[in-house]
Amino acid sequence: MSYKSLKHFIQTLESRGELLRVKEFVSPVLEISEIADRFVKHKGKALLFENNGTRFPVLILAFAGDARIKLSLGLNDLDDAGRMIEAMVSDFIGPKETFIDKLRMLPVLQEISSWMPKTLSGRGACQEVIMETPDLNSLPVLKCWPHDGGPFITLPCVHTRNPENNTRNLGMYRMQVFGPDLAGMHWHMHKGSAYHYELYKKAGKRMPVSVSLGGDPVYTYAATAPLPDNLDEYLFAGFLRKRKAELVRCITNDLEVPADADFVIEGYIDPQEELILEGPFGDHTGFYSLAGMFPRFHVSCITYRKDAVYPATIVGIPPQEDAWIGKATERIFLSPIKLSVVPELADLHMPAEGVFHNIVLASIHKHYPGQAIKVMNSLWGAGQMMFNKIMAVFDEGAALTDYLQLAHLISKHTHPVNDVHFIQGPVDILDHSSRKYGFGSKIGLDATAKTGDGETDTEGRGSPYTDVKGIMTAIPAITSAGIKLMEQGISVLILTINKTQPAEIRRAARQINESGLIRNVSFVIFADSILDAGNFSVLSWVVANNLDPMRDCFYTDDAEGNKYPVLFLDGTMKSFEMDGFMRDWPNVILMDDNTIAKIDDRWDSLGIGGFIPSPSLQFKSLVTNAGAIAGKQDQP
Repeated sequence: MSYKSLKHFIQTLESRGELLRVKEFVSPVLEISEIADRFVKHKGKALLFENNGTRFPVLILAFAGDARIKLSLGLNDLDDAGRMIEAMVSDFIGPKETFIDKLRMLPVLQEISSWMPKTLSGRGACQEVIMETPDLNSLPVLKCWPHDGGPFITLPCVHTRNPENNTRNLGMYRMQVFGPDLAGMHWHMHKGSAYHYELYKKAGKRMPVSVSLGGDPVYTYAATAPLPDNLDEYLFAGFLRKRKAELVRCITNDLEVPADADFVIEGYIDPQEELILEGPFGDHTGFYSLAGMFPRFHVSCITYRKDAVYPATIVGIPPQEDAWIGKATERIFLSPIKLSVVPELADLHMPAEGVFHNIVLASIHKHYPGQAIKVMNSLWGAGQMMFNKIMAVFDEGAALTDYLQLAHLISKHTHPVNDVHFIQGPVDILDHSSRKYGFGSKIGLDATAKTGDGETDTEGRGSPYTDVKGIMTAIPAITSAGIKLMEQGISVLILTINKTQPAEIRRAARQINESGLIRNVSFVIFADSILDAGNFSVLSWVVANNLDPMRDCFYTDDAEGNKYPVLFLDGTMKSFEMDGFMRDWPNVILMDDNTIAKIDDRWDSLGIGGFIPSPSLQFKSLVTNAGAIAGKQDQP
């Protein structure tokens, strides 16, 4: 279904019991974020903050729930969209032997044409009110986390055009507000609008940019979708809502925006102008992304609906609202990936702990040796999948959301030397552990049953064992040993360590192997001593963030120069002093004590249900010092 406006969507959420109105005053500075963080981690409702110091209500967590993400996209099942894509492709490429077969294509073509965006003449509802003087400070823009560089617009649909062929790009890039008519535009080097920016820079021309907020929620999703460069996001939105998007021309530039949007922020970027220092920002990795230089967005006009609602989201330690957006992408784009890239793909899953790009789990219909390796390389070359850092490939039938079963399969089928594969390539620029900005490495685990044709299996190695007392005695820096997985027959040992000397983990690994302190253990994971070796969810999130696989995953050799069949993974935070790491390391995102106490004290008066403690409290041990930077590197 399609929604006439964001207000229509809010009414639908409310009628389904999925929305809670907050009538008491709550500040956009940290307080809305703190309440939203509590709600999202306890699977609470969407929240509409009606009293925030501005004339506009704030909607948050609108996508954060299985029912809400389906409602936002008009789907009964997230897999339905993929099945529809598969059916359409089958109609097009199937044999058409008779004239009647060809005629049957007409309804399909008519349906596709009905999804094409249409530009209306005149003005739209999004232009009912035009600010006499544009002022971003009149909007309830959130400051999400204590060490953010300022307030950020977090759900902007950013419109640009390719100056050479006039194709449109719709993307979502956070925008730090610096003043009434100035914001930063944090687009990553790999994104479509960043490419447009480079073309304008080359041409020496000013770049028109318009930002819409709100309207049908499908627009927000379309702005995040990993579409090919030549596919219009509004055509995709029309496909999902089964109704074409109606656009109107902006007032101060020649771009089109949805007529039913709640806000439109028009302006331009001058590629010849000096960049602005943007950030830090509490990001979707659960760590701060640190300050960097990005383009200046100059606001020329702001328009809005008379009944405008300001949509927002926060990101941070998972799970957050973006986990459900990522789930929709995972299910909707499974079929297109199978059709265009990996036909043997059976299923795909991106755990919330992997914050989209860090961990990908795939299952395949395997027919020949080495097929899992082929799939890894195919997926790493497919669009935004290039940002993936850790991939594990299983046989068809593996339950990709049953992590304990998957751990058993890895233990059974993944030889720690022969079935582990590394490659270098682009990584997400938010990856703080990569050796260079936007460039690092990836690791793939072949957890499929081996064919015997040159493939080897670990089945029959015997039960894993470790001498915990011996390890703790021999290596005082190790503070705990997590053996819960080993007790269930899974050959993974987790060690927490307090690093005090350079290369300490490498020395510990050699000592563990040479002293015979482990048997039949395929993987040993090192984590910082501030982590709980038994909390697998938090460990997975932190360790995956902290790995650059080709740097941090390693083997040790025996006296004859042969690799011990054990892969060690260094998931600790890195520094120049201990690891020769040349970049600043970010802190984990937590709310400040003052804001937590204020919300605690006011909770009952807000009318938002039973008390929920702050999630930040359980992660306090992960923060090493005040500020967005965990450690400033003292480089020579």
